[in-house]
Amino acid sequence: MNSGSVWLKFGLFTVGLGQSFVFVLVPPLARDLGLSEIQTSTIFAISAIAWALTSAGWGRASDVYGRRNIAILGLIGYSISMIALITPLFLVERNILAISFLFPSLILGRLINGLVGSATRPASFAYIADHSRREDRTLEFARMESSFLIGTVAGPLFGGILFVITKETPFYVFSALALIASVGLYFNLKEYEIKPQDLKKSNISYLSSNVWPFLLLAALTSLCLASLYQSIGFYITDTFTNLEDLPILISISFALLSISAIVSQYLFTDFIALNNFKLLILGSILMSSSFLAMSAVDSIATYYLTLIFNGFGLGLLRPATASSLSLNQLPENQGSAAGYLGSVMPIGHMMVPLIAMPIYSIQPHYLYIFSSGLCIFIILFIIVHPIFKENLFD
Repeated sequence: MNSGSVWLKFGLFTVGLGQSFVFVLVPPLARDLGLSEIQTSTIFAISAIAWALTSAGWGRASDVYGRRNIAILGLIGYSISMIALITPLFLVERNILAISFLFPSLILGRLINGLVGSATRPASFAYIADHSRREDRTLEFARMESSFLIGTVAGPLFGGILFVITKETPFYVFSALALIASVGLYFNLKEYEIKPQDLKKSNISYLSSNVWPFLLLAALTSLCLASLYQSIGFYITDTFTNLEDLPILISISFALLSISAIVSQYLFTDFIALNNFKLLILGSILMSSSFLAMSAVDSIATYYLTLIFNGFGLGLLRPATASSLSLNQLPENQGSAAGYLGSVMPIGHMMVPLIAMPIYSIQPHYLYIFSSGLCIFIILFIIVHPIFKENLFD
């Protein structure tokens, strides 16, 4: 493992730190300041739209301007967005900023992450695709994904400790870590000089036969995951009202989900090393079953157990989807493919205020039944479409 890839993993780790802490803190805090569930989810949805519109462009840009430069730009954008997101929340809380400015200010802060922060992921995964063997692709992608997930575990834990100092401290620290990662990438990631005659125009699009099936899979997974992420805080608060220390219980939920995903990634891509088709099927079954069980839980312990199984499924689906897409592309299309995948992954957050939260407002457990149904559709799609069986990538 070269030092450049280590810094890429650290960069994704810092992004994970902030992403999970934002989902833990912002929804309940925004609700306390007067924003509704739909308004709160809209903040993330608008950012997701910006991410979807720019990610493919950043992937193509990494082909031209280099993986390192685009990854660094994304980390800087993410760093700025962390500060821009937390500032209006606490200005309103301290009566410095009028409440009427809160909603648009939060949208602006999160929008920066969608527009610029979206550059890091496609550039990072394209770099790994450039420098890994086909037979190691799934494992390498799983390790990259694990770096992000480890950050999502550490975010609520470290953030909770830093939160004791001041409420703003975690956001400033996480922002600073992203800047450190960008400096590390600049000095340690080896970037080959790109000459005009060496550039080959990407010949794939969203609708290419070797692209769209994987994008559909990623989009449906994204909706299931985003619905879960944005509903955890509300669900625990609304369902387990008799319990104390609800913010801690919410943080534990995110930690369990991420830890189980990390464990499953290393277990099934490294030690057991299932092929991509089996990873996709098993992951979908685990997620569907866990969502169905989640809809009927009556205790926080049972809810935690369903989250663990959901994380196991997620840990199989995400790297297998990314690896399958990459392995179906020519070398000159890796940046574009990574960008296309990055552009559909936020679709879930875009659809949460339109689909997930209205379902949740009718009856919270209906949302989990809906997600279970989506996972069943994913299973059927994987079985029926031939591209998932054409190359098992053993």
